[in-house]
Amino acid sequence: MRILLAITFGAASAIAQDSLLAKQILDPKQPLMEVQVYTAARVPPVPSFTTAAEWERYATELRRRVLDEVVFRGEAAAWRDASAKVEMLGYFGQGDGYRVRKFRYEIIPGMWTGGLIYEPASLSGKIPVTLHVNGHERTGISTPYIQWRCMNLARKGVLAVNVEWLGMGQLNTPGFGHYRMPQIDLTGSSGLALFFLAHKRALDIAIAHPNADPARVAVTGLSGGGWQTIFLSALDTRVGAAMPLAGYSSYVTRAQWPTLDLGDSEQTPTDLAGTADYTHLSAMMAPRRLLIANNAKDTCCFRADYAPAPLIQAATPVYKLYDALDRLGYHINHGDGHNYDADNREAFYRLVRDAFVPGMDTTDVSMETDTRTADAVRIPLPEGNLDFHTLALQLAAKKSAPKAPLAQILRTRGLSVDARQVDKMDRNGIQAKYWKLHMDRSWTVPAVELVQGSPRSTVIVIADEGRKAVESQILTLAAQGHRVLAMDPFYFGESKIATRDFLFAMLIAGLGERPLGLQVSQILAAARWLNGPVTVHAFGRRTSLIAAAAHTLDSKQIPAIVTEGAFSSLRQILDEDLTVDKFPELFCFGLLQYELRGNRLE
Repeated sequence: MRILLAITFGAASAIAQDSLLAKQILDPKQPLMEVQVYTAARVPPVPSFTTAAEWERYATELRRRVLDEVVFRGEAAAWRDASAKVEMLGYFGQGDGYRVRKFRYEIIPGMWTGGLIYEPASLSGKIPVTLHVNGHERTGISTPYIQWRCMNLARKGVLAVNVEWLGMGQLNTPGFGHYRMPQIDLTGSSGLALFFLAHKRALDIAIAHPNADPARVAVTGLSGGGWQTIFLSALDTRVGAAMPLAGYSSYVTRAQWPTLDLGDSEQTPTDLAGTADYTHLSAMMAPRRLLIANNAKDTCCFRADYAPAPLIQAATPVYKLYDALDRLGYHINHGDGHNYDADNREAFYRLVRDAFVPGMDTTDVSMETDTRTADAVRIPLPEGNLDFHTLALQLAAKKSAPKAPLAQILRTRGLSVDARQVDKMDRNGIQAKYWKLHMDRSWTVPAVELVQGSPRSTVIVIADEGRKAVESQILTLAAQGHRVLAMDPFYFGESKIATRDFLFAMLIAGLGERPLGLQVSQILAAARWLNGPVTVHAFGRRTSLIAAAAHTLDSKQIPAIVTEGAFSSLRQILDEDLTVDKFPELFCFGLLQYELRGNRLE
């Protein structure tokens, strides 16, 4: 056995030594380090102001921009004021000092979700109202700790409204998977609007309760619920107090802690990071009450030792402008894991007491015996409920608005190239040069240049699996008399990010750029460096789309492309139900305005 292994290993080593394409050009950590620096450096800081009035004007305009330019784009602008149905379904349970009622509502026409209203057993006059938004708990509104929190508050004389989150609980279906939200972005409408409208309409329902006091409204949630809490509360000034728990951090922090904090599609939506960081959203709560809560032993994300400090640091000067530092606070929980345990629940009760109900008892009473099953809290939803995927298909079928220029959709830009040869090799009549193409002093693109004899033309090769996977095809092109530059643009081959790669691609889109546009820009920059014209050979449907876009934008530098395994239509992305975690550059906002015709986007 040892002899066989030695022979096998020796053969593999010989193959590796004979390979002209397998040589490692980049340090394995370099793609991750470059994308971390690139994204963190482009997150906008919170500006400083000298008066509360100056900040107020700035925050009002920023709130408008986030809503108009990020949330309500395309068809989503019509959803904003669309008539949405609300149906109360009656009471189904009660306990010591409280009762529970079911309801359901439309987020947009045809897309329903539901929730529960926990009321004090005896209702009179106007009382505070709390909105409880769930995180990534698969059990949704039946999650025990959420029930306990709501029951406790109702027993203390506070309305508690808990709604099902998209993709969780009853809505835990493939079509509502969060990485399908960008399918809607692809059509030119904002998928983020559905998340915002889900909790904004829930707040409308909560405040519309006959006994709700609209001047005393608080919101809380864990994890994805913490994200919903800050996103809704910063943008909707009806919220007077908020406690987001282990639910968000600055985009700079996220780039620094990629294994923990980068977040799902709704937490890193297209263009938000280029408009407002979560530091801005935290500061936008001023002078309303904000209690940022994190878990010291969190095993998921947004841990207390690193996540809250930049948020508090950004919000503190703004709260000072209002002389309201007593309304900004943080709570560190030392329970195990990613939790909303009794300690965290009591922190929220204290927030409600200090904001709205002086003297309210803040003890968390055990409600385990009152916990209801998923079947008991289940809310019947209409047949044919829309989800992200079915809605995207509907939007794609509509006649599109006039096309934006392709360069505008892709956000391409001219990249400078500083080419540095790092090695060379001659083998079997083929000369190989190994290059680091430094582009705009931000990206290092690895490339291998192959020449055999006197080449008659120049070819750029890109491949979904990286240059090493198509070595035989590359050598054939060189033997046919082509000068070949085999390169791995952003996200492919040697340029693939080692850690949670697609989340960084989403963050690039969040910063106002487009992963597909970056890849196209790198190909065009390489073509200019080669003193084109060049032909691009692409192997795989993803790199074939990059090639088609580059050819469409600059047919002088790239007069022709050759593709293998290309999409026959952009509509395939939706028809095959592809998701952003597997194909991040495909979900370029509004790209579906264009169609693939031959090797061009038209």
